[in-house]
Amino acid sequence: MKAFHLAFALGLVPFISQGQHEHHTMEMSSEKSDTVVHTMTHAFSRNLPMNRNGSGTGWMPDETPMYAWMKHTNYWNYMLHGAVFFRYNMQNLNNDYHRGGKQFDVPNWFMGMAQRNVGERGLLLFRGMFSLDRLTLGGSGYPLLFQSGETWKGERLIDKQHPHDLISELGVAYTHMISKDVDVTAYIGYPGEPALGPTAFMHRISSMNNPDAPLGHHWQDASHITFGVATLGIRYKFLKAEASSFTGREPDENRYDFDKPRFDSYSYRISANPNENLSLQFSQGKLKGPEALEPEEDVTRTTASALYSGKLSDRRYLSGAVVWGYNNAGGHHKEHSFLLESNYQHNQWAIYGRAERIQKSSGELALDQFDDRIFNINALTLGTNYTFSDVWKTNMAVGVQATFNKIENDLDDLYGKNPMSAEVYLRVIPQLMQMSKAHH
Repeated sequence: MKAFHLAFALGLVPFISQGQHEHHTMEMSSEKSDTVVHTMTHAFSRNLPMNRNGSGTGWMPDETPMYAWMKHTNYWNYMLHGAVFFRYNMQNLNNDYHRGGKQFDVPNWFMGMAQRNVGERGLLLFRGMFSLDRLTLGGSGYPLLFQSGETWKGERLIDKQHPHDLISELGVAYTHMISKDVDVTAYIGYPGEPALGPTAFMHRISSMNNPDAPLGHHWQDASHITFGVATLGIRYKFLKAEASSFTGREPDENRYDFDKPRFDSYSYRISANPNENLSLQFSQGKLKGPEALEPEEDVTRTTASALYSGKLSDRRYLSGAVVWGYNNAGGHHKEHSFLLESNYQHNQWAIYGRAERIQKSSGELALDQFDDRIFNINALTLGTNYTFSDVWKTNMAVGVQATFNKIENDLDDLYGKNPMSAEVYLRVIPQLMQMSKAHH
C-alpha cells in the first residue's frame, strides 16, 4: 500500500499548482529569416491555442507541451506527430508458468492534420491517424497482465492489449465562428472518435512516456477508434457541449479494413478549461453491443476526468490526469475504473507513474471457475527515461519501467503472488516545439 500512496501523491502534485492566466500561440519562423510568418490555432477554433488539441474533438490544458513536426503554406497549416516504442516487454517476470509472457514488440501511432481558414469566420480541418500495430505486434497484440477487450480468432483477448487498426481516424470538421467567444463545430469520422471520455491515453501528455494502454482503457477511452461518427459541438468561452451519433461496436479483428458504419449509439460530453492548466470533462454514452462476443449486451459508459499541465521552464513541465470510467451493462455487469497518472519532464530526464484500480468480472478475465464474480485489480507503474538524441527535429530516448500488481488471493493459482512486469524501450517522437505567450 505504501507504493500506491506514493503514486497517489505523485499524481496529485500537479493539481496543487496554480495556473497562470496567459494565452499561448504557436508561432513558426521562416526558413530564410527569423520573421514570424504564421500563428497556428486550435483545430476547432480560430480563437483558441493549438495546445488545447486532444484526440477527436476533446480538449487538453492550454499549457500542454507539443511534440510535432509542422509546415505552413500561404493557405494551409500541416502537422504530423506520433510515437514509436522499440521495446522488450516482460509480463509476470517473477512467476514462472503462470499467466504473462515476454515479447519484443513495437507499439506505434501516427497522426497527420491539415487545416485552413475559410473566409472571415470558417475553419476547415482534415485529420488522419494510422498505426502499424498489426505488423509490429501481431494479431493478438502485446502481453499486458489483466488487460481485456476485443478478440483474436474468435476468442476473447485476455492479458493482452489488442493492436490498433491501420487506419484509426479519417476525419473532417468545419468550425464556424459566431463571435470570439462562440464557435459551432461539425465533425465526421470514418473512423473517428465520438464525444465520449477524456483525450485518449496515447495523446495525453501525462502518459506519453508509457508504452502500455491503461487497464481501464475499455471503461474510459476505448471509443477513440469508431467506424462511423458524427459530432456537433458548441463552445462558449471556456465551456463546450457536444453530442455524437456513432457505431457502438468496437473494431473487428481485421485491422486493415473499414467496418460497417451503424450509427446505433449516442453520447454527450461537457468540457471546461477554467484556466490554462486544467481541462475537465464529463461524458456519457449509450453503446449498442460494443463487444463482438456479446452482441446483444448494450453498455452505458460514464466518464469524468481532470487533466493538468504546467510549464516550469522551456524544457521542464509537470502533467497529470485523474480519470474515472464506469460501464453499466445491467444486472451483475457494473464495474468502475480509476486511473491516476503523472509525468515530470526535467530537461532530458522524465519520471512518470500510473496507478489504477479496476473492477473486472470473471467473464472479462475468462475465469470460468468463478461464477459472476467481480475482482479488484490494482496496478502501479513507475518509470523513467533519458532523451539522448535530438537530431533531425526528432527525440530519441531510452527508458525502463516496472509494474507492480496487487490482486485477490483467489487469483494466485493463475497469476502467482504479487505479479510484477518490466520493460525497456527506445522511444522515438517528434521534437518538442517552442511556444510564445501573450498576456491578456
